[in-house]
Amino acid sequence: MSDLLNTMKNFSAAEEFLDFLGVEYAPQIVHVNRLHILKRFQQYLARDPVPESLSESAERDAYRDRLQKAYQDFVHSNAVTEKVFKVFQDADGVQTVSVKKLKETLNERRT
Repeated sequence: MSDLLNTMKNFSAAEEFLDFLGVEYAPQIVHVNRLHILKRFQQYLARDPVPESLSESAERDAYRDRLQKAYQDFVHSNAVTEKVFKVFQDADGVQTVSVKKLKETLNERRT
C-alpha cells in the first residue's frame, strides 16, 4: 500500500479527502452530499483503479481527478438524480405497500 493510500485510509470525513487532495469545494455542497460524494469516489476508484506503479505525484493527481469528478457530480446534480445509494436506486426511492398487506398488518395489530 502506498504512503498516500495509507494516509487516506485513516480519513473519515469528506472534507479530509478534499483538503488532502487539494480539491476546492463549497462547504454547503459537501454538507448536504458528503456520503454521496465519498460513495461516488469509491465507485470511480472501483471502475478505474489507480495503478500502484505511479509516482507519488501522479498517484495524488489520479486520486484528485476521481474525487474532483465525484464532487462535481453533486455540484451539477443531486442525490436523487445520481442514485448512488440503493434506496434511490430501488423504484426511484419510492416504496410501495399493497392495500392487502396494510389490512393484514392492521389485523395483526388488533389481536
